[in-house]
Amino acid sequence: MSHPYGMFSGQGNHQRRNKYGDRVENSQSGSSRFEHEGHGRGGGRPPWLKGKEIGLYYRDRGKTKRMEKETQIIKLPENMQRNIDRVLEKSKGFYDKLYNNEEQAESTNSRLENKYTHIHDSQFKRKFLNIVSGNIQENISKAVLLKSGIERNSSLDDQLLDEYKSKESTGEYESMMKFRLKLPAYEKRSEILELIKENQVAVISGETGCGKTTQVPQFILDDQIEQGNGSIARIICTQPRRISAISVAERVAAERAERLGKSVGFHIRLEKVLPRDRGSITFCTAGMLLQFMQSDPSLKNCSHIILDEIHERTTESDFIIALLKLIIPKRPDLKVLLMSATLNSESFSKYYNDCPMIHIPGFTYPVEELYLEDVLLLTKFKFPEPSSAPQNYKKHLKKYKQTQRDNDEFSDFIHPYTRQLIAEQKFPKSVIEQLRNPNSEKMSLNLIEELIRHICVTKTPGAILVFLPGMMDIIKLHTLMADSGRYPQSKYIIYPLHSRMPTVDQKLIFKEPPEGVRKIIIATSIAETSITIEDVVYVIDCGRTKFLKFDVVRNIETLLPEWVSLANAKQRRGRAGRVKPGICYHLYSKAREMTLEQYPLPEMLRTRLDNVILQIKILQLGKARSFLASVMDPPNTKAIDLSLELLGSLNALDNEENLTPLGYHLAQLPLDPRTGKMIIWAALFSCVEPVFAIAASLTFKDAFYCPLGKEEQAKQKKLELSMNQYSDHIALAEALRRFETSYKRGNAGYFCREYFLSFNTLKLLSEMKTQFAQHLYQMKFLETANSNERNANRNSDNDALVKAIVCAGLYPNVAVIRRVTKNGTHAWTPEDGKVVIHPSSVNDKIKDYSSPYITYFTKQRSTATYLHDTSCVTAPILLFAAPNMCIKKEKGNYFISLTSSQKFVCDLRTAQLIQKLQEELNNMLEYKVMHPGTVTWNGHEGNLLNAIIDLVCQKGVEMGFSEPDVEECEDNFYDSRRT
Repeated sequence: MSHPYGMFSGQGNHQRRNKYGDRVENSQSGSSRFEHEGHGRGGGRPPWLKGKEIGLYYRDRGKTKRMEKETQIIKLPENMQRNIDRVLEKSKGFYDKLYNNEEQAESTNSRLENKYTHIHDSQFKRKFLNIVSGNIQENISKAVLLKSGIERNSSLDDQLLDEYKSKESTGEYESMMKFRLKLPAYEKRSEILELIKENQVAVISGETGCGKTTQVPQFILDDQIEQGNGSIARIICTQPRRISAISVAERVAAERAERLGKSVGFHIRLEKVLPRDRGSITFCTAGMLLQFMQSDPSLKNCSHIILDEIHERTTESDFIIALLKLIIPKRPDLKVLLMSATLNSESFSKYYNDCPMIHIPGFTYPVEELYLEDVLLLTKFKFPEPSSAPQNYKKHLKKYKQTQRDNDEFSDFIHPYTRQLIAEQKFPKSVIEQLRNPNSEKMSLNLIEELIRHICVTKTPGAILVFLPGMMDIIKLHTLMADSGRYPQSKYIIYPLHSRMPTVDQKLIFKEPPEGVRKIIIATSIAETSITIEDVVYVIDCGRTKFLKFDVVRNIETLLPEWVSLANAKQRRGRAGRVKPGICYHLYSKAREMTLEQYPLPEMLRTRLDNVILQIKILQLGKARSFLASVMDPPNTKAIDLSLELLGSLNALDNEENLTPLGYHLAQLPLDPRTGKMIIWAALFSCVEPVFAIAASLTFKDAFYCPLGKEEQAKQKKLELSMNQYSDHIALAEALRRFETSYKRGNAGYFCREYFLSFNTLKLLSEMKTQFAQHLYQMKFLETANSNERNANRNSDNDALVKAIVCAGLYPNVAVIRRVTKNGTHAWTPEDGKVVIHPSSVNDKIKDYSSPYITYFTKQRSTATYLHDTSCVTAPILLFAAPNMCIKKEKGNYFISLTSSQKFVCDLRTAQLIQKLQEELNNMLEYKVMHPGTVTWNGHEGNLLNAIIDLVCQKGVEMGFSEPDVEECEDNFYDSRRT
C-alpha cells in the first residue's frame, strides 16, 4: 500500500521539511519535529522486534503517518470552482454535435471503419484508414503494376553520354582520375560491375581506405551512362551519419569535376542539395530512406540502392535490410548493394540467401600491436594491490560477491596464460606479477599517462590518439597531464574529443601541428569511424567503451563501460598507419583479448523500440512481433512488449495494436513519440516556441557544453538560463530564445561563449523548430509554417504551462525528491527505488525545491541510476499530465489516484471537477487529433484550455505541497520486491 502524495489548500497541519528532507516543527500547529535519527528506515526499526512483529511495526507506523496527513487536502479556490463549473456546463454534448452521428452506411463492413464511423468523411480520415487497414505487400504489388517511376528518355540518354565524354578530356577531371586510379577499389571496377549485372543483391566488403564508399556509386553511374541507360539511373546511397552523407557527396562531386547538385547531391534531415532527377547519385541517411519509403514503398523511383557501413548495425540500416528483402521479389529490376567493413560481411550474405560477395583490399601502412604485458615492460608500471574483504563485510556483501565472481573469472584465463609466459621466458617476474593482479583489469589513467610520456620521449614524431570510455575519463586524464607539468604548450597540443564537448576548430584537429609540436587527441569511440585524423601514428586503446543499452528486466537504459569487441579493437588499430607505419597499444592482455566478443551488439538489440514500432505501423508491416522476428537479429520480445506498452499509454496504439489517429500523427514526425506528443500539444495550447525548442534539444542534442576547468562556471550559466524554474527544459528553451535574438543582432558568437553553448548546435536546433512548424502546418495544427507566429505563441511566456506540456509528454517519468547531500540530489521512483539527479542538471544539489516532484526525459544506469533532463513540477501539473485519473474513497478520505504510487488527498467537490475537466480535455484532444485544426481561443475550446491553464498555474498558499512519505513508499517497494 503506497502513501497518498498530498498537497493542501491552507487547511490542517502544515508540515514542511528542511534541506535534508527531515520534517521540522511547524510554527502554526506546534507539532514536534520528526527525527530521522529515531526509529524507522532512516535510523532502523527497534532491534528487539522479530518476524511478524517487524511487519506490524511498519503497518502501525504507516497508519500513524497517514492520520497525520488526513487533513492535508487539495481544494480549489471557490472562484476557480465556479469558473470550471461554467465551462463544464457549456461543454455538455459540445463534441457530440461535431461528430457524424448518422447511421453507418450498409456498404461499410470494415471493422476499423466501424470503429471510426463517428468521424466525418475527410481527407484525413481516408488517409488514416488507408494506412491502418493496408499492408505493404499489396502496396508494392499495386505500385509495380503501375508505370515505373523512371521512364526511359532516349534523348536524355544521348545528352548524358555526350556530357560525360566531353568531361573526360578536361584537365580537372583527368587530375582527379589519376588519384582515383591509385585506389584499390578501382582495380576491382570490372569485377564489381559484372557482379551487379549478374545479381540483384551483392555484398561488397573493404578495408579502411580502399575507396569503396566514393568509387562504387560512380562506377555504377558511369557504366549506366556509357551503356545508354543514364535516364533510368537513379542511385540512392545511405550513410550512417549526417556528416558522412555531406562529406562523401562533396568528395564525389569534386572527383567528378562538378559542383554539388549536378549528378551528385545529398538529402539529410533539415538539409539537402538534390542532384538532377536522372543519371544521379543521392547520398542520404538511412532514416531519410525510410521516409522516402513511406510515399514510395516499392522504391519505383530508384534503380540502385547502396547501403554503406552496414557493419555498424544501426537500427535504421537493419530495418531497411529487412524491408528490402520484402521488396526485391516484386522489383527484379532493382539492384541492391550492401557495403561493409570486413567485420561480418558473411552474415549479410547469408541473410540474403547466400548472395555473392566481393572483397576490396585496404591501403594502410603496417601497424604493430602491443598488449598490456608489453606496456608494463616498457613503463615498469605497478597497479595498486587488491583490497581484502571490507570491515563492514555484511553491508557490502552484494558488491563483494560480485568482485569475487569477477576475480574468479579473471583467474580462470590469466593463470594459464601467465604460466605459458613463464615457460617461454618472454617477460620478467615483475610483469607476470602485475598481470596476475586483478587491478590490471581496471582502466588506469596513471598507466595511460605514463605510456603517453614513454611515447613522447622514445618515439619518432606523430600524433597520439587515446581512446577512453567517456567524457569524465577525458577530463580526468587531461587534468592529470596538465598537473604533471610534463606537457608544456610549446611542445604539446592536447585536444579532447567527445560529442558533448564544444566543437573544436576542425582545421586544427585535422591539421598537422608545427614542427617540434606533438598532437595528442583524447577521444571516445567517436574517433573509431566517424572522424579520421590522418596524421595519427600511435593509438592507445584502453579496451573499454560505453554503449547505451536498454535493460528490459528493469526497463532502464544503462551506460556502463564494458570491454570492446574485436571489431572495435580492429577499427581502433586502423586509425594508426595512415601516413606511415604505426603502433597500437592495447591496454589489456593477450589473454583478455581471447575472451572478447567478435562484434558489438546490434543497436536494435540494445535500445528502445518505440520509433521502430511506429515505423512498422506507418509502413503497414503488420504486427510488430512478426516483422521484428524477420530482422537479422530479432530483439527481445520483452523489449517489444515494453515499447508497445509505452505507445499504448501515449494513446498512439489501440488495444489491438493498430495506429490511433494520434499515433498516425506521431509516426509522421521525425521525433521520439513522447516529444512528438509535446509539440502537438504545444500547438493546441499556443506555446509553440519554447516547447519546440525543448523537443528539438531532447531529440537531437543538448547545446550546453562543459569545458575543461570551467565546469562550475558553466553550471552557473545554465542555472541562470533556467530562470528559477528548477528546470533543464526551461533552460534549453531560454538558451535557444536568447541565441535567436542575439543572432538577429549579430552577436550570437559572444552570447554562446558567455553561456558555454555550441553555436552550431543552436543553429541546427533553430532549424529543427522551423521543420516542426512545417510539419504541424501540413498537419493543419498551425495556421502558418512560422513558429514565431503570434497566435501560436499567446501562452509561450507561461513557464508553468510549458512544464505541464513537457510533463504530459514524459509521463509517467516522475520521481520524488528525498534529500540533498554534498554528493547530489537523491530521489525515488517506484520502479527503481533510489535514484540520483545527474550532475549536469540544474536540479543537482538545489537546496530548496518549489515542489517534491521531478519529471525527467531519460533514466540511465552508470555509476548510479541517474535522471537526465529534469524539471521540478507541481501537483496540479501532475493532475494535468496523467492520462487517466480516478477518485477513490478510503476511511472517510477521498483520493485522486493517478497510479498505484501517485495519490492525492482531495476535497470531493474538487476531485469531481478536476476529473470532469480532464475528461473534457480528452474529448477535445480526441476531436482535434481526428479533425486537425487550430484552436478557437474566443470560443468553447479557448474557455476550456484557459480553465486548464489556470489549474496548472496554481501554487503557493491556495495549493501548497506536502512531500510524499518516501520512506514508507520505499519500505513497501522493497517489501514487494522481497515478496
